[in-house]
Amino acid sequence: MQHTNAKTSRLSPYLSFTRDEWATLRETQPLTLSARDVEELRGLGDRVSLTEVEEVYLPLARLLHLYVRATEKLYEATNRFLGASEAKVPFIIGIGGSVAVGKSTTARLIRALLERGPLNPKVDLVTTDGFLFPNRILEERGIMHRKGFPESYDVKALLSFLYDVKSGKGRVIAPVYSHLVYDIVQGQEIVVEHPDILILEGLNVLQTGSSGPLKSKPALFVSDFFDFSIYVDAPEDYVRRWYVERFHALRETAFRKPESYFHRYASLTDERAEQEALGIWERINGLNLRQNILPTRERADLILEKRADHAVERVRLRKL
Repeated sequence: MQHTNAKTSRLSPYLSFTRDEWATLRETQPLTLSARDVEELRGLGDRVSLTEVEEVYLPLARLLHLYVRATEKLYEATNRFLGASEAKVPFIIGIGGSVAVGKSTTARLIRALLERGPLNPKVDLVTTDGFLFPNRILEERGIMHRKGFPESYDVKALLSFLYDVKSGKGRVIAPVYSHLVYDIVQGQEIVVEHPDILILEGLNVLQTGSSGPLKSKPALFVSDFFDFSIYVDAPEDYVRRWYVERFHALRETAFRKPESYFHRYASLTDERAEQEALGIWERINGLNLRQNILPTRERADLILEKRADHAVERVRLRKL
């Protein structure tokens, strides 16, 4: 297939596909989700449609199945070479991108399509939110306003979790984070037991350490454990607007609950809420995007580029 920007793609580490070009790569990958399924899987504010699942996510699911099978064969070949009989280890997919860009919806769609694909693999989904330091620690360190920035994560615990999963450990525990109370939930946990595929979704999955001096950065990075990585991308103007729209929607839903950390925002006027949301974006989410998240985009194996209506308009796949 001739890409519309074939000349450009030769000068880039990526092959670039329009949505129509990418859609042809689905081939015979079956559609296993209904419109109702998609409705239940998409996040607040996301507008992903069944058509987009067919044109964008089914080709991606087919590609991931091919990667999983190829990785299994390589693992088997290594075992034959070593004369070993080690059990296969999980295939790990990392999904990164900004707040409000649609990472969670992408992760849930991919999980559903992979689970219902060939051989019905066991697919677990974990978010890095669970590896944020509890609020009490963030407050002690004076970085509560930096939540979501690299230094707000317990990277050591996250690396330990991934190490155990990738080593084939039978039962691995991840903490639980509540967006309602805006904190780690004590006494709750996510149990990961021998998945065929693990999806790790979060802001920081492609970052290469904290912003401190080089000697303080870990020898291992989260992405070292990935077999495939995806970055969900859109211009900041779009993502800022999506964040503000989501903020307004949450004022009418989750923020109204008395136990919500953001309950104080529920009573704001629309104008004041708009100002507050834009202020939070500029002080926290936009700053984090520009300083820490966007610079990791080119480390991804695949980039989903979105247009203003949330729909994916272009896919970039790293050359092998």
